[in-house]
Amino acid sequence: MFQKALSVNIHGRLLSLDRPQVMGILNATPDSFFAGSRCFTEEKIAQRTRRILDEGATIIDVGACSTRPGGTPADEAEEMERLRIALPIVRREAPVAPLSIDTFRPAVAKMAVEEFGADIINDVSEGADAEMFPTVARLGVPYILMSLKPDLGGMLKAFASEVQQLRDLGQKDIILDPGFGFGKTLEGNYAIMSELERLRVMELPLLVGISRKRMIHQLLGISVDDSLNGTTVLNTIALMKGADILRVHDVKAAVEAVKIVGALVEPDKSR
Repeated sequence: MFQKALSVNIHGRLLSLDRPQVMGILNATPDSFFAGSRCFTEEKIAQRTRRILDEGATIIDVGACSTRPGGTPADEAEEMERLRIALPIVRREAPVAPLSIDTFRPAVAKMAVEEFGADIINDVSEGADAEMFPTVARLGVPYILMSLKPDLGGMLKAFASEVQQLRDLGQKDIILDPGFGFGKTLEGNYAIMSELERLRVMELPLLVGISRKRMIHQLLGISVDDSLNGTTVLNTIALMKGADILRVHDVKAAVEAVKIVGALVEPDKSR
């Protein structure tokens, strides 16, 4: 943790990652797997935005198409319509905070950046659509590249190839996401977490999103609603292994984890 001072360019402003940042999740959907993140009315979107900021997050990740296991994704038109409702409200309540768009569709990414000035594209598909890489490169915003690979060795090889493809297209800011819960077994998720620090060899910012995921409640035999403690344990481990951004539903707990781990590593900066 806090090994090398990294940063990302947010429309000309540098977001420093010399200390880990917390990204709060706002789902403009009726069907995301954790009910506490669902916001489907103007007031709920506004309340969720304010809560994310009040609890200490610096980035807001807005999704409008649930990728929960067993769910049916909204079509592209519905995803765009949901974002066109949500993003003006989020911008009104959070005019300065960087906005990340959680999508796997290039057209949605383009719309969110060009119409609403979205700052980051968070792609949960490992660039499965051939147009995603060139689209984000043209948009000139940071790109979160998630891996669907089931093991760390395959992930490192794929990341090396994909990062080079993005660099060749002119993409400057790339954030890596190991994709916990996507394309991995329960055991595979924990094997990757156990060696997470190996991803630091890429010398790129690392995002970890394990908030209330199945790898927690399945292992512990509990419900999604009861999985905050397990989430905090894994977030703390991720921070100790070099995570730069935590993507979470429960912002306050994650901010506290960052502060506590920071006190272990740099006690003079923890206050």
